[in-house]
This record gives sequence, C-alpha cells and structure tokens, in this order.
Amino acid sequence: MLKLQGECWVITDHAAGNQRQALALAEHLQLPLRHLVLQPRAPWSWLAPRLELGGRLALPIQQRRLFTPPWPAVAIGCGRAAALFTRMLRRLSDGQCYTVQILNPRIDPARWDTVIAPRHDQLDGPNVLRPLGSLNSVDDEWLADGRESCPRFAEPPQPRVGVLLGGPRQGIALNADYAHRLAARLLERQHREGGSLLVLGSRRTSPALVDVFRQALRGVPGLLWAGPDDGRNPYPGVLGWADRLVVTPDSVNMLSEACAVGCPVETLVTAPLPAKLARFHQSLREAGRLHDLGDAASAPPVPPLRETAAIAAALRERIARQQAAQLAD
Repeated sequence: MLKLQGECWVITDHAAGNQRQALALAEHLQLPLRHLVLQPRAPWSWLAPRLELGGRLALPIQQRRLFTPPWPAVAIGCGRAAALFTRMLRRLSDGQCYTVQILNPRIDPARWDTVIAPRHDQLDGPNVLRPLGSLNSVDDEWLADGRESCPRFAEPPQPRVGVLLGGPRQGIALNADYAHRLAARLLERQHREGGSLLVLGSRRTSPALVDVFRQALRGVPGLLWAGPDDGRNPYPGVLGWADRLVVTPDSVNMLSEACAVGCPVETLVTAPLPAKLARFHQSLREAGRLHDLGDAASAPPVPPLRETAAIAAALRERIARQQAAQLAD
C-alpha cells in the first residue's frame, strides 16, 4: 500500500450523511485525522463555494481558530459549505494541500484536485471519480461489529426485516399517509410469513411517521427506534442482523448503505421522484440491487455495493503522485 505523508483534515457541516461519507473515505487513507465541523456565515453560506472573497472571514469568530496553519497535506470535504473551505485550502497552501470534494460542488471541478460525485450527479472531468452510490463504512468487519454490539437482535424471529425511515425532502412528501401505506404493506407480509420488523427512524423522520409506526407495530416482534429517548442508536446492529432491508426512497446515503450489506433491498415509491434521485434509483434497479416492496424474494442475489475502498485506492495513488512530485521539486 502506498505510504502517504502528513495530516488529513475532514471538513463537513453538521449533516450526518456528509460526515459519514467524508470520514469513511478519510479512514481508508490511514493518515492522522482532524474533523472540522465548519459553518460559514452569510453571505458565504448563501453562495458557497462560489464566493471565496474574504477568506477566513466567512467563519464565525469562534470557528476561525480552527481554520489556521499549519495546513494539512490532504483535505476532504463533503457538502456545499465544506466545498468553500476545501477550495480555499488549495490556494492558502500554495497547492501543497491535496483537496478532495465529495458531492457535486456545482462549479468547475477543476478548482479541486479530485471531486467524487455519484453518477446520478452527471458530473464529468479528468479529476472526477464517479461511484454509483454514496461512500460509507459498511463492510464485513463493520457488520460483524454491528452484530456484536447488538446480540439481542439474534432473538427476534426470522426473517428479520430492517426498515430504514428517512424524511421529507424537496419533491418527496414522506407524510403520515405514506407511513400508513408502508406500515400496512409491511404488516401484511409479516402476518403472512412471520418474522420481525426492526424499524429505525433518522434525524429527518417526522414525528407523524414515528407515531404511525408506534401504533402499527404494537404486538409485532422487533423494535422501533426513533431517537435517543429509545436508547442507543442500533443502526449497525439492524444492518448486521437484517435478512432483508426496506428503505424509504428519499435518501441516497441510506439506500447506498443498505445495498452494501448484501441482503435484498426494497423500497416503496408512491409518487414520481425528483429527476436526479430517479436516476439513482434506476441505476440500482438496473444492477439488480433495488426492488419494489415485495419483489425481492424472486430476484437473484447480487454482490454487495461496496465502492469506498476502490475509490480510496484510486485517491491514494493520486495523492502519492502529487506528494512525490512535491518532494522532487
């Protein structure tokens, strides 16, 4: 394995999905990590990453001390706000910091050393890497750790169906009506084939969805987790023990992580999806990785969707070449 030098900064906002992607990639580089959660002020927050003028004044005073030299050897950002700071680091370090931006920055990708954007973003360029889904940490070891952390999930009857609930987003109304339809379909199958339902909410899951499932799942083997009031988040355990996963259609991250497990993945789509998300769904369906709710049983098995290690290996080669060229100068 190529040996890289220096420190790696991971730069994100507070979004859990952005943090998971950036940290998953950074861990593969095997460099000392520093995670900076940075949130630019207006007007930079409105125009990031386009507005670079003003530099570190974009940060609130209490955060400026975090973004100071010595600059890292590698910086990995995820999300539009982080893209402002990874873009700045390329200039501030006189090109000595290798800058990586995850997700489409919506400006010329040549402003970073490497941009990693999923195929449904339709971003091209010589420095663009294009995985099918989002980056994540799900692999055999991660799943084994999840099972070990939640041994009680071996007790519910099989098939154990993990249900991952997202939330509304532009163009997708995940409301109480959707929750009733999804719960009815899940319960109908559970009554027919037995098994258990392991239902997990997320930060974006509305109380209305949670209330529907709390009522519907009374007396059904399994669990419902909707936040810290329900104890520690058992997400790794649910993925580790699931025989099948059902994921709401709104989240690229949740669908990507579900497809990385290796069990059948299903979704319930009740209305047309936004164009970009629809392209992602179609790519998963064409690869045999995503099925309509109830259709996975007859589908042939496919290998898990695990792209992070390959993307990290390609990135390591690029960083190593730049570091070697810098040493030679």
